Parts: sequence; C-alpha cells; structure tokens
Amino acid sequence: MNTTYIIIILLVLFFLWGVKIIRPTQRGLIERLGKYSSFAGPGFHWIIPIIDRMFVVNVTEQMVDAEPQEIITNDNLNARVDAQVYFRVKADEESVKGSIYNVNNYKWQIVNLARTTLRNIIGTLTLKSANSERGKINAELYRTLHEETISWGIQIVRTELKEIDPPKDVQETMNKVVKAENEKIAAIDSATAAETVADGVKRAKIKEAEGYKQSKILHAEGEAEAIKLVNEAAEEYFKGNAQLLRKLEAVETSLKNNTKIVLPSNNELINVIGDMSGVLPIMRDK
Repeated sequence: MNTTYIIIILLVLFFLWGVKIIRPTQRGLIERLGKYSSFAGPGFHWIIPIIDRMFVVNVTEQMVDAEPQEIITNDNLNARVDAQVYFRVKADEESVKGSIYNVNNYKWQIVNLARTTLRNIIGTLTLKSANSERGKINAELYRTLHEETISWGIQIVRTELKEIDPPKDVQETMNKVVKAENEKIAAIDSATAAETVADGVKRAKIKEAEGYKQSKILHAEGEAEAIKLVNEAAEEYFKGNAQLLRKLEAVETSLKNNTKIVLPSNNELINVIGDMSGVLPIMRDK
C-alpha cells in the first residue's frame, strides 16, 4: 500500500515537472533529444522531462543601448556617440526559430552591430554635419540593422541617436560661440528697438511741426482775411479820405484804453461812425 502511494506521488511530481505555461507575450520551441520538435504558442504545454526541452522567447518590443563610444570624425575630432535600438522577435514559428538557431544571443549581436555601423557612418562625416544630419544617421543605422537581422527573425522597430558630444575643449569653444552669437542678436534687437523709438519720436516731432505750421498758416490766412475786410471797408467808407480813416483808428485805440473823447456834434467823424453803425447823431438844441 505504501509503495502504491509512493508511485502515485512520483507520477504526480513527474507530471508537474513537465508542465509549461506560455504567456501571450511569449513563444516557445520544444526540442526532443536535442532536435527541434514543435512550436509552442500561448497556453498550457506538457513536455517529457529530461527528454524534451523548451526554449521560451519574448516577442514584445525591446530596447538595447549601443553604449557610449568614442568615434573619430572626418575632421579628426573624437565624438562621444550613443544610440538606442528598439526591436522585437516576430511571433511566427520561423522567426522564433531564427532567433534561437541563426544567432547566438541576438541582443549582444544587435549592440555590436549598431556600434560598428555608427563608427562607419560617423567616420565619414565632420562633427558639424554629424550633429545636423541626425535623421540621416538614424535612417542609415536602421537600414543596416534591418538588413542584417532579417535572418534572425528580428524586426527593427526604430533607432535613435541619444547623443553626439564633441570633446570637452571643442564643446567649450562652441558654447562661447553660441553665447557670443546670442549676445550679438540681443544687441541687434536692442538697437532695432532704440531705432524704432527714435523713429517714432522723429515722426511725432514732424507731426507736431506740421501742425504748428498749419496753425500759423491758418492764423495768417485769418489775419489776411481780416485785413482784406478792413481794406474793403476803408475802400467803401473812406475812399479819398485817408485822414478821416486815421482819426477813426485813433478813436478805436482810445476806446480800448477807456479814454474819454469829446467831439462836437457836427464833427465829420461822428457822422461817419453813425453811418457805419446805422445810428444818427444826437443834435443839441442851440
């Protein structure tokens, strides 16, 4: 009886030993006695312990860092370059088999291939062009990795350059150049603003002078019109009698100063003023 229990327990343990669960993000390859046997998708699987062996492969998107490295550019400067590669193992059977049987440690291989490709690309560029043509470098790196990893069952999703840093002394010089350029731009902006203000003040002064000029012209035209009216009045009332006009002007000046003037009732000036105003002189009884 005890022997039966022991056999049952051993069989249960043997069964549990062969149980394998594949998650939706994984795929598996089953080998039997060192030879490929079958493809394992997500779900429950049982393999024969010791005889069978399962290799599980992650099929989600992954990222590897190409690790920073010093690369000599075409203008003989040591640039520090780093990049990231995003990839995934394709989920079909042939691709999963390729990632296991066609390459030894595909992650390590991708890193080294990316580093070598970056050296080849950036070595043909100057430091300035390498910084300005990051998109071109990314595209070339992606193309090379894509072509080289097809047989591995790998899909290169994208590549990204993290940094292309120049040597420290070159970086300091570049920073000084950028600072000087920014200061130059700021000075130009300040000068432009000052010029704009000065131009505005100039236009305001011109407008003010034009207004003053116009007011003087209008004032002069008014005075001229007044003189014209006086001349017309003189022509009408005092034609040929300049002496009488002079007397009338003297009376006007005296009246402005509140000076009292006594004139005879039959004075000719009284008659002229009366005619102009429509008032008849008052005659005194003799």
